[in-house]
Amino acid sequence: MNRPGPAFADDLGETLAEAFRLLGVGVADRRSPIHTPSLASIGPDGAPRLRTLVLRGFDPADRTLRLHTDPRSGKAHEISADPRVALHAYDAGTQVQLRLDGTATLHTDDAIADAAWAATPPTARLVYTSTLPPGDPIRTPALPAPTSDGRESFAVLLMRFEALEWLWLSADGHRRARFAWDSAGEGSAEWLVP
Repeated sequence: MNRPGPAFADDLGETLAEAFRLLGVGVADRRSPIHTPSLASIGPDGAPRLRTLVLRGFDPADRTLRLHTDPRSGKAHEISADPRVALHAYDAGTQVQLRLDGTATLHTDDAIADAAWAATPPTARLVYTSTLPPGDPIRTPALPAPTSDGRESFAVLLMRFEALEWLWLSADGHRRARFAWDSAGEGSAEWLVP
């Protein structure tokens, strides 16, 4: 028996609004699966590199996502060499997958980074206090005692997306849509075969 789907499942405008709502919830609710999306960048060998980050901010008008990183990390070096990135998130509760394509910029010593650092709780700042860059080999799993507050090892990664794919999984029929924006910010929307 077919059950009625949510209103957004048959309307492109409502679908985009739902995708943006899920991104907003991902920022505000740390229990949301959208709170920890996976970000892909392009490695020096041309292969994709994937990792999980925490979604810290979303500006729907500007289509930007804010995430935090260490400027010494592999992803920061990869983004500096090639700013193209992709982001993936899946919410099993709503059975919605989001895939976003765009470009990333890193902010280390500017008002964007300063504001984000000021809003970062002390417990989250501990990640940035290591004197060693992320991924460096160490002899034991315990890091040495911090020697600074970590601010010099903190960066904001802003991703501006030019495309968003939304996939809703349903036993009664999947729905898939693609939204894209050109360089002038003009948007387009279309349904895709799931």
